[in-house]
Amino acid sequence: KCRTGPLDIVFVIDSSRSVRPFEFETMRRFMVDIIGNLDVGANATRVGVIQYSSQVQNIFSLKTFFTREDMERAINSIVPLAQGTMTGLAIQYAMNVAFSTQEGARPPHKGVPRIAVIVTDGRPQDRVTEVATQARNAGIEIYAVGVQRADMNSLRAMASPPLEEHVFLVESFELIQQFAKQFQDKLCGVDMCMEREHGCQHSCVSTPGSFYCECNPGYRLNADGKTCSPIDACADGRHGCQHHCVSVRGSYLCRCRAGYYLSHNKRSCTMIDYCSFGNHSCQHECVSIPNGHYCRCRSGFTLQPDSKSCRATDLCNGVDHGCEFKCVSTEGSYHCVCPEGQQLQADGKTCSKCGAGHVDLVMVIDGSKSVRPQNFELVKQFVNRIVDLLEVSPQGTRVGLVQYSSRVRTEFPLNKYHSADEIKKAVMDVEYMEKGTMTGLALKHMVEHSFSEREGARPLSHNIPRIGLVFTDGRSQDDISEWARRAKESGIVMFAVGVGKAVEEELRAIASEPVEQHFSYSADFTTMTHLVENFSLNICPEEGKGETEIRSPCECEALVQFQTNTVAILQSLTEKNILWARSLAQMTARLEDLEKQIANKK
Repeated sequence: KCRTGPLDIVFVIDSSRSVRPFEFETMRRFMVDIIGNLDVGANATRVGVIQYSSQVQNIFSLKTFFTREDMERAINSIVPLAQGTMTGLAIQYAMNVAFSTQEGARPPHKGVPRIAVIVTDGRPQDRVTEVATQARNAGIEIYAVGVQRADMNSLRAMASPPLEEHVFLVESFELIQQFAKQFQDKLCGVDMCMEREHGCQHSCVSTPGSFYCECNPGYRLNADGKTCSPIDACADGRHGCQHHCVSVRGSYLCRCRAGYYLSHNKRSCTMIDYCSFGNHSCQHECVSIPNGHYCRCRSGFTLQPDSKSCRATDLCNGVDHGCEFKCVSTEGSYHCVCPEGQQLQADGKTCSKCGAGHVDLVMVIDGSKSVRPQNFELVKQFVNRIVDLLEVSPQGTRVGLVQYSSRVRTEFPLNKYHSADEIKKAVMDVEYMEKGTMTGLALKHMVEHSFSEREGARPLSHNIPRIGLVFTDGRSQDDISEWARRAKESGIVMFAVGVGKAVEEELRAIASEPVEQHFSYSADFTTMTHLVENFSLNICPEEGKGETEIRSPCECEALVQFQTNTVAILQSLTEKNILWARSLAQMTARLEDLEKQIANKK
């Protein structure tokens, strides 16, 4: 066997009409005999076969078969083309296609010799000198085998130097099999891995006149070209493991932290749901955590010392009260209340809506990292409490929602939903963005996009109020002054709602005049209920019925007080006028007495 190392060999066989059928059979046996003495395989010698006449046909490529049996079966199935003799075209195909890496040739840096064996019986009908030179320059070693009528000059033009080792002329097809042994000796040469001390740690690969070392799978060859080191497949950071990457002989596997299991994709980790085991005994809810679980009570209930059972803290949280705004517990009972400015309806549960004036309302909510996921859920509940106050419809109030962090995202525009239920569901489906706090960028987006007619804002000529509500929990990372000013100049009534670390100066810059009525603040996310009430009082205009004017109670009280004070002042002045008149009459009488006394003395 030829075991000097891997080769990439392509047989280029002449099947022109001058090759008679029994002669073509001899060429089949020639190829089969040579292949029978080669160490073929994916990592050993690879073999391809093409035949040509006036055209070129690929029988099988270097990547098609890796066993002698498959190769012999394909060779025995060849049907000769029986046309012209376009040898130059065949060499061109071998160079451009058969010896390409796409067809199975090893890359040049591997150092695997590329050998073309051309077998022909006549003179080429096209030019071969130039294309053969290109093939040799591309690193292909060409053996030219001529039979009977072959042109020796053409063979010498095709073959690699030295010509005495690469050009063969056989008198007849019957003698070509005898030539196979001679050709075999030329092809194989000496096994350099057997002849010298190679020093390869894993395996040695012979090449004509030399050798090189290879490593086993999972190892890489070191700079000395002989020793091998394990490949750390985790080191390049491309493994995609969610928790831990573990190198295993050139590959890797992902592992999860305690309390998690590896998902089907073998990379991500899923927390073990300990509650699903069914042995938690929680009265209300079981919450899984890494390495265990804990019990949680529904809203309005308190977890008892046994850490499993729950007790109601008040009736509002213990029953389905149905209050639209707020349920107030009393001893042994409860009742519903509405926000200031709204009245409880006859059903004792619902509140009057803000319906006298329709508005286009866009809420801009802070989705930065400082908000945190659990508080972001409270923000969404805050938004839905506001929606509950409005009569939403295409002809009534329209609502849009924008979320911002380091970037801005329209969650839904003004013309997306036409009912409060649709909006509330969409709000609860909003995903938390995290990252920075670019409030100025959000204001710009609101002015340029959210209140455009394309996104559902009604034309300014319709005189529908445009209201912008900005919700934030911290200092903006960009300038807000310009776009806050532009928003108000464009006719948008701006409300600013701050929580936690929100900066009052920025809230006042956003809010419309009078500022005190257009900005609100809460110390934390759990105490935002009063902000909803403040907002509803400022956006819901007072409603009139018929011709009866409804005045603010404070305004009536002030008018009554003014009238009372005025009457008191007038009464005081009247009393003083009476006293003054009496004094004047007394003085007049005295003057008259003095005049009489003077007259008597005269």
